[in-house]
Amino acid sequence: MAPDTVQAIDQLQDRRSAKRRSAAKRLRELGDPSAGPALLEALKNEVRDTRTWETQYQMTMALGTCGSPSDLSYLRDLVLRHGTLHAVHTAGGDAVIRLSHMEHSHTEAIRWCLSTGNETLADGALQAVAMLRLVPDQETVTGILDFVEARSPHDGIYFWPAVAAAGWTGQRVHDFLTSCVSGPRSDVAEAAASSLAGNYGTYRPL
Repeated sequence: MAPDTVQAIDQLQDRRSAKRRSAAKRLRELGDPSAGPALLEALKNEVRDTRTWETQYQMTMALGTCGSPSDLSYLRDLVLRHGTLHAVHTAGGDAVIRLSHMEHSHTEAIRWCLSTGNETLADGALQAVAMLRLVPDQETVTGILDFVEARSPHDGIYFWPAVAAAGWTGQRVHDFLTSCVSGPRSDVAEAAASSLAGNYGTYRPL
């Protein structure tokens, strides 16, 4: 195990939330799978305190880069649990897709996230779809666009599909992006214009 990983894992136990959050962010950057078990245990402890939503978010995101598909059962249970914070829903959606992608089951995971009807969870999942540049089958793409277009064009959930669609094909996708370009949100319009040109753009989620 690399020294940086060891140091960050040790810091996950710090009594200060800011230090634990910093450790999680570092592990997220390192993406070292040897940190997965420690992150899972740290997250299980962290979610007991509703005051530390930022730390919970970073730990969940880090689990998505350091964890394994064996962590999916816990994550799915966590995001469905009553009282789970919105920040964890977002990060949980992202992590579920990333870990599912490791075992090539991301299509089912995308559909599962959408099926919950939880917009925050879905937004996190679509963030991962965009960042991983996933190209789902046409049925799943249609499901994504149906989910998104059922919301107001002022809704931020349009952003990540507009980014991800750079690698998608079909008339429905083209119509979606064209609509986004003329929509009310400048961030979505910019992402859609880039996707129409076949460019993913560069983004760094928090």
